[in-house]
Amino acid sequence: MNNKHNIWVVIPAAGVGRRMGSDVPKQYLVLNDTPVIEHTIRVFDLDDAISEIVVVVSKQDEYWPSLNIKTTKSISIADGGKERCDSVLNGLKSLEGKAMDDDWVLVHDAARPCLRKDDLSLLIKSLLQHEVGGILATPVRDTMKRSTATNVIKETVERENLWHALTPQMFRFGLLKSALESALNQDKAVTDEASAIELAGYQPVLVEGHSDNLKITRPEDLALAAFFLRQANQEHKEEIE
Repeated sequence: MNNKHNIWVVIPAAGVGRRMGSDVPKQYLVLNDTPVIEHTIRVFDLDDAISEIVVVVSKQDEYWPSLNIKTTKSISIADGGKERCDSVLNGLKSLEGKAMDDDWVLVHDAARPCLRKDDLSLLIKSLLQHEVGGILATPVRDTMKRSTATNVIKETVERENLWHALTPQMFRFGLLKSALESALNQDKAVTDEASAIELAGYQPVLVEGHSDNLKITRPEDLALAAFFLRQANQEHKEEIE
């Protein structure tokens, strides 16, 4: 794909994944004989539109140095921060001097190894000419409930126009960096990049992706991700035969 500006990837991977109940951070768990994070990196490495990948890891990370991930693109490392937004901002700062303000940045969770290459291409194609950017997402299909602090149903939430936010989230380098810095200066808790962009007064676009782009959070997610990846590999084999 020809694009006027570079497209960079930032993968925050400094979390410990406490809900997995594992001594090993979830991004380093073995999934179909390969670490989760290697699956995550691979889809970006194979996309010709991507310029470089930044992986943000904890300073105390003892797993990343032992990996031997072979890629065709350059991978650089940045130090993780206290929260996800701090880590993403550190990743962006590591690109200063290389990335221009109008370049695009894709931020993707390290624990989302099942991103479809078609969804990645659709996101990039849909947003390259957009002024702000946007995110991959899926419409909410289930009945939504809001609870009290004691897990009693308080109300049913209308699901019309509700979406599950996924990653990658794609924004201009300068805008995203500024929005994250502003949110942190205001002590605003932003759990994804779109939240920071919204806080800055912009309206990101929702690009519909597939629900198999799951984030590994609990032990059962690992088995489901393994199934999705095996299915994707089988479909790829059938395509080339």
